[in-house]
Amino acid sequence: MDTGAHEEPAVTVVGIGADGWSGLAGTAQETLAAAEVILGGPRQLDLVAGKVEAELVAWPSPLVPALPGLLEEYSGRRLCALASGDPMFFGLGATLARTVGAERMHVIAHPSSVTLACARLGWPSEDVDVVSIVGRPVERLRRSVSPGRRILVLSAGAASPALLAAQLTADGFGPSRLTVLEQLGGPGERLYSGTARDWLHPEGDALNVVAVECAAAPGARVHGEVPGLPDEAYDHDGQLTKREVRAVTLAHLAPRPGQTLWDVGAGAGSIAVEWMRAHRSCWAVAVEVHPERAQRIRRNAAALGVPALQVVTGRAPAVLADLPQPDAVFIGGGLTRPGVLEACVEALPPGGRLVANGVTVESEAALAAARERFGGTLVRLQVARAEPVGGFLGWKPAMPVTIWSTDL
Repeated sequence: MDTGAHEEPAVTVVGIGADGWSGLAGTAQETLAAAEVILGGPRQLDLVAGKVEAELVAWPSPLVPALPGLLEEYSGRRLCALASGDPMFFGLGATLARTVGAERMHVIAHPSSVTLACARLGWPSEDVDVVSIVGRPVERLRRSVSPGRRILVLSAGAASPALLAAQLTADGFGPSRLTVLEQLGGPGERLYSGTARDWLHPEGDALNVVAVECAAAPGARVHGEVPGLPDEAYDHDGQLTKREVRAVTLAHLAPRPGQTLWDVGAGAGSIAVEWMRAHRSCWAVAVEVHPERAQRIRRNAAALGVPALQVVTGRAPAVLADLPQPDAVFIGGGLTRPGVLEACVEALPPGGRLVANGVTVESEAALAAARERFGGTLVRLQVARAEPVGGFLGWKPAMPVTIWSTDL
C-alpha cells in the first residue's frame, strides 16, 4: 500500500544562468542555502560562492564515470548539483537521469540558453532547430542547414563561431547570417553579428550561443529531407545503392525515432547515412570489410551531417556479435556468405525489420530461399535513365535489383 511517503532524492539539480544568484527563484536559493555539499563546474560554483555555507566541490574529469562514486561519497548529506540553464535540455540533469535514475533526483529548472536566445532575437522557439556541438563534431550542423532555416547552435567555446562560419562558407552557405549571443541573462551579455563568408570577429566569451539564419550561395548543394539523395552526394567507388533503389529500400526499412540500424556490407554507407538523417535520434552501425571503403563511409557521414555514424571494419558475421542490438538490418553485401543472414535474423528483436538487396543470380536465389524460411515480400525493381544516343535520348536500363523485406 502507498503510504504517501517518498524517499528523499539523492541529489537536487539546480539550473543557474549567467545572472547568477540574483537570477535564481526563491525555491532555488532556499535549496542551495540548505545544502551541505554543492557540486558544479568552476564557473557555476563561482556564481554561488559567498552566498551559501555548503562545501563547494568541482566536478572531476571525466564526469560520467565518476557520478556514481560521488553520489555514494556524499550519501546522507543534503547534496545539490549546479547545471547551466535548464538541466534537462542538453544538460547535466539528462546525464544524471541516465546514470543514477530519474527517481533519485529532483530538478529545479532555469530558463535555457535557447529560451533566452529566442527571446532576444524574436524567434518563435517551435520554428528553430537546435544543434549542440558541445563535445560533438561541428559537422552535425550540416544535417540542419537549409535555405531559410533558423538554427541555434549550442557552442563548444570561444572558437565555435569562427568554425561554424568556415564550415558554412565551405558548404556554399557563406551568405548565412550569424549572431553570437554571449553571457545570456548576465551583466556581461553581448550580441554581435555578421555573415559567414565575411566573418572577421575575434574570439569572444566562451559562454555563447550562435544563431544561424541559413542562406545559400548560387550553386550550393542543397539536400532534401526524404531518402534518396542524389548519387553525387556520395564519394564512392561504384559500390553504392543507387538513388531510386535507396529510396525504396529505406521505405521498407521504415526508420523510426530512437531506433538502431545495422548496414551490413555498407559500401559507401548510403543506407546508414540516410537512416540517420531520417531523425536526429536514429543511429546506425555500418559494417564494411574493406578499410578504404570504411574510411569513405566516415567521410560521407561527416559530409552529410551524421558524423556519429559508427563504422565497424570487419567481415560479417564474425564482427556482428559485439554490436548493439538492432531494430532493423539491411544486408547490402555478403548475403551469400554462410551465417550472415542467420546472424542478422538472430540479432533482431520481435517486430524487427530485415531488408536485403540482390543483383546477381546467386543473391536472388538466396533471397528467394530467405523468403521461404522467414516469410516477407519480394520486389524486383528496374530503373532506366535517359542518356544521349547520337543527337537523341535513349533509355539505358540499370541492372534489376531484387529487394526482400520481412518483419520478424
